[in-house]
Amino acid sequence: GGKSAMRGLPETGFLRLKQIIGDRNANPPIPPIIPIGRSSWWDGIKKGRFPKPVKLGPHTTAWKAEDIRALVVRLAMGRL
Repeated sequence: GGKSAMRGLPETGFLRLKQIIGDRNANPPIPPIIPIGRSSWWDGIKKGRFPKPVKLGPHTTAWKAEDIRALVVRLAMGRL
């Protein structure tokens, strides 16, 4: 449920995409906070359902932990 996803989520800071949608091929596997595919995630950003990323560098994209926490709460309440 939403509470277990929140347990490993930092209060503040930044999360990379693999930390949000998970990566079962990583060693050890990274469990998803929001279990959807990469293309669905980017589509949701384009449509305004998911938070926009922050560019931390030319090849580094991340999301604010606060935005992801708020999204998990919205999803858990059925509001999207």
